[in-house]
Amino acid sequence: MHPLDFILGFVSTDMGIDLGTANTLVCIPGHGIVLSEPSVVAVKPGTNKVLLNGRAVGIVAKSMLEKAPSSISVIRPLKNGVIADFDITEAMLKYFITKVHKRKWGVRPRILIAIPSGITAVEKRAVVNSAERAGAREVYLVSEPKAAAIGVGLPVGEPEASMVVDIGGGTTEVAVLSLGDIFTHESLRIAGDELDESIVQYVRKTYNLDIGHRTAEQIKISIGSAYPLEEELTMEVRGRDAIAGLPRATNISSEEIREALREPIEKIVYAVKATLERTAPELASDLITNGLVLVGGGALIRRLDTLLAEETGLPVKVAADPLTAVARGTGYLLENLDLFKAVLYDEDIQT
Repeated sequence: MHPLDFILGFVSTDMGIDLGTANTLVCIPGHGIVLSEPSVVAVKPGTNKVLLNGRAVGIVAKSMLEKAPSSISVIRPLKNGVIADFDITEAMLKYFITKVHKRKWGVRPRILIAIPSGITAVEKRAVVNSAERAGAREVYLVSEPKAAAIGVGLPVGEPEASMVVDIGGGTTEVAVLSLGDIFTHESLRIAGDELDESIVQYVRKTYNLDIGHRTAEQIKISIGSAYPLEEELTMEVRGRDAIAGLPRATNISSEEIREALREPIEKIVYAVKATLERTAPELASDLITNGLVLVGGGALIRRLDTLLAEETGLPVKVAADPLTAVARGTGYLLENLDLFKAVLYDEDIQT
């Protein structure tokens, strides 16, 4: 280690990062979640120059999404849980690291980043490189299901099965864990973004109404469901008439949105079943009692837990504060880094 890195380690706060397709969360050991912002950056087209003096990141940039003129490029640098734009990801991470530390000098933290369990070694290296170039002193990686299970307090270190289903923006991670590691898993590149796209397509096909993905996300949050509701909901949706090209509004029901979401949700259910089929009999028997836990933004879809319970026959519960489960898990791992360092993804990608 360079002597300067040793010195800067005393003035830099280590951080756990849930680097998500839709949102990035930062957890500081002993302080909890200190940042939660959209994974969005606004730059000058054709450059990596972040607008507004480097402040057009996160919440500020998302407010521009699908509303920006040609003089502004609003970019989501991660796709399906992996880095699609290396330089923009670096700029975003640098901004978040600086924002958490509240200064631009002497910031050289150790960083633990949660990543999808199904990404390749090359994709892992891209994450590490981005974090190092953004100012990290050391970088460790952990799979999102493992971090999520730790974050919600499952007994992952015990010789019994724990199961998590993490539905994020770009990926759905399904995993059965035992004795501190993943026994079997499924990583599906169908998640929140795919659900939004299904709503966009349904509204266009059914109503000849063009809407943006931000509107689709709001529909999903407001009236989306995976199983019939006791009292169905409706909401007004505004967009552009696909034929006349003029602004128009219409009312849409939760039954319709459930139909729009049916295909991607069926794929998520299938991934859960496929993971269970690969689980050893002794571990599978544990799940009859332990069940599975839903985390991530997709866990908030109304009655998804009911659908999964019906389809699997297992107890299903939504974690408390499912959006922060992965980030909280990274914070716990950082607090006990010496204990867990050997099981984090670093030995095959660190230089």
